[in-house]
Amino acid sequence: MPGAEEAVEQRVDNLCHTLVGAALAQAGLKRRTRYGMATLLIGANLPDVDALTYLGGGGLTALSFRRGWTHGILALAVLPWVLTGLVWAWHRLLGRRKSDGGAVLHLDQVALLAVVSVLTHPVLDYLNTYGMRWLMPFVNRWYYADGLFIADPWIWLLLGAGVILSSRRDGERGEGSRNPAGRPRPAVVALVVVAAYAVAMAVGSAAARGLVRRELMAVGLQPARVLASPVPLNPFRRAIVIDQGDSYRFGTVNWLRRPAFTLDSLTVRVNRLAPASREAARSPQGRVFLGWARFPFFIIEPTGLVHIVDARYTLDPAAEFGSVTIRR
Repeated sequence: MPGAEEAVEQRVDNLCHTLVGAALAQAGLKRRTRYGMATLLIGANLPDVDALTYLGGGGLTALSFRRGWTHGILALAVLPWVLTGLVWAWHRLLGRRKSDGGAVLHLDQVALLAVVSVLTHPVLDYLNTYGMRWLMPFVNRWYYADGLFIADPWIWLLLGAGVILSSRRDGERGEGSRNPAGRPRPAVVALVVVAAYAVAMAVGSAAARGLVRRELMAVGLQPARVLASPVPLNPFRRAIVIDQGDSYRFGTVNWLRRPAFTLDSLTVRVNRLAPASREAARSPQGRVFLGWARFPFFIIEPTGLVHIVDARYTLDPAAEFGSVTIRR
């Protein structure tokens, strides 16, 4: 069951969300109102309030709740107003007692920044292979762009550089100074480059899926589904999972190599029709896990244990992330 490793990835994921909020702030949005920086940083991470489910040990509750209610369309309509209300309450209780260099609270601008920052969160989550449930709580369906690895150092580097350079420029010229005409702020440049990079990565994954389908069809194979998953550090490579109905095949697409697609010899049987697999799938753990997994397969042990593993992330039934073990 996703547990410790997923919690680590969650913290890494929030680094990216925080950098997006900081870059938006350093792009100039923080100047719109008092608490502009705080609003953008909190809003960029606010949907991940569902990570509190890990405090109870994670497990089934965390897996069923993650990227659902607090990420879906209803939450996206409500959370910006919750954040605006919290900022207003903070100002009423404590903020008016402190001087903030003359900055004035504009609630309409706080609301605008809250909407922008909160919306960045599900967009980023949608871009990776873990996916997003956009229509929760009305429709429990996952959506995936498969464009970015969940921990992308290139995005951290670009956004971090933009934030630091913009901050230094403000320090040299004074926090309230205007940006010289014709010279975009480094944070703006970083955000534009990251957006272009994310689009290019999503297009690259879609192109990889198309290439794999064409190559397989050329040899008489008709895959049911193809996953082209980004990998760490190398934006030109995709890890491939091919659903052949009763089994999964694996391969690699590397756009810097010819031929770009190579098919591995490894085959994993799905084994979903065995009585033990069906029994495990009907268990509470099995139902929750299968509601999350994209490429599940079953491993049945003579001892009575049944492992359900998501080939999207691992082939190891003992892995802390991407598998669950059910005792019949």
